[in-house]
Amino acid sequence: MSPIEIANLIANNGGRLYLVGGAVRDEIMQRQISDYDYCIVGLSYEEVLELFPKALSYGKSFLVFNINGNEYALARKEIKTSSGHKGFEIISDKSITIEEDLRRRDITINSIAKDVLTGEYKDPYKGVEDIQNKIIRATSEAFIEDPLRVYRVARFAAQLDFEVSSDTIEMMKQIRPELNTLSVERIYTELVKVFKSQRPSRFFEVLRNADSLNVHFEEIQNLIGKTQPEKYHPEGDAFNHTMIVLDKVASQTDNDELIFAALVHDLGKGTTPKEMLPKHLGHEERGVELVKALCERLKLPKNYEKIGVVACLEHMRAGIFNEMRIPTKIDFIERIAKSAIGLKGMEILANADNTKAKPLRFAEAGEEMLEKVNAKNYPKDIEYKVLKERLRNERIEWFKNHTI
Repeated sequence: MSPIEIANLIANNGGRLYLVGGAVRDEIMQRQISDYDYCIVGLSYEEVLELFPKALSYGKSFLVFNINGNEYALARKEIKTSSGHKGFEIISDKSITIEEDLRRRDITINSIAKDVLTGEYKDPYKGVEDIQNKIIRATSEAFIEDPLRVYRVARFAAQLDFEVSSDTIEMMKQIRPELNTLSVERIYTELVKVFKSQRPSRFFEVLRNADSLNVHFEEIQNLIGKTQPEKYHPEGDAFNHTMIVLDKVASQTDNDELIFAALVHDLGKGTTPKEMLPKHLGHEERGVELVKALCERLKLPKNYEKIGVVACLEHMRAGIFNEMRIPTKIDFIERIAKSAIGLKGMEILANADNTKAKPLRFAEAGEEMLEKVNAKNYPKDIEYKVLKERLRNERIEWFKNHTI
């Protein structure tokens, strides 16, 4: 059955079907829709099951029906019963209106419904207007009942490149004490979506404005106010620099591990002593333990830690690749090619981090050298020391004949 056929059957039995949530928002914004979620108003659970006896139902807090691969939930309200993201009692019955269901949702742009049969929008909280004005705004005062909404708002700001209203920022500040009740798995889920977003820096900037950045991202918070040499970093402190690098890398790749590397490449600057500023001697090595601590605390995938450590240790060397002697270039290429970030990833990061006019181009040439000048060209029984020396000499000669 199509949604129209389902909506007709529901309407013929006294109910109404609405498309809700992100699907409506994305339709209005003319964005690609990934999930279609529907809300059934005016029918009980038993009545829906009678109409759709083959529908699968699931959910502990509230029941959702899966009909032909789409989710159909009964209209519901929520009552806060305890702290945290799951501290709610769900009330679902046939008397609940679509306006009441929309009111419990987090932000106005997600609180719009579309009548499946008429195509009419139900927009009691002016979500369409906020979409037009590129504003993220809490739907109601119930916003403060769920701490996860702090991260969802920051994530939507990154995905849509929207501003967050000042009153919503104030509500986010109120929820700050409850942020530690969230599971790190939920933080990671939001973080991955941020890394795939249009402008990931907004996520961290919004958290900063809401006084919530240091709850789970203390290492990023510590970059604020860490001045840098103005000659090389006219953009300001280490936080501003990191946000610029983050957005540059995200604009060139959808690899969330590499985007994470951009986020953490300069973490060591957050621990630079005041008396050393604006210089940051040794920040590469200091950053290693900070990356490990962040990954451990948020239980991030091991590859995040591996690529983050390489980014910390090697990004400065990558930045001076063009000034290196040939033997040093070869050492760098051999080392990075074997690392978690790889030559192409390091080149993307280094160019995003680079304040010089001349771009860095070592990935393609490095990969070509490794492919054409390698141990496969030598007899298998050659002595290791002899192989190593000849291979290095041949790679040096290769570089002399190739301009990078």
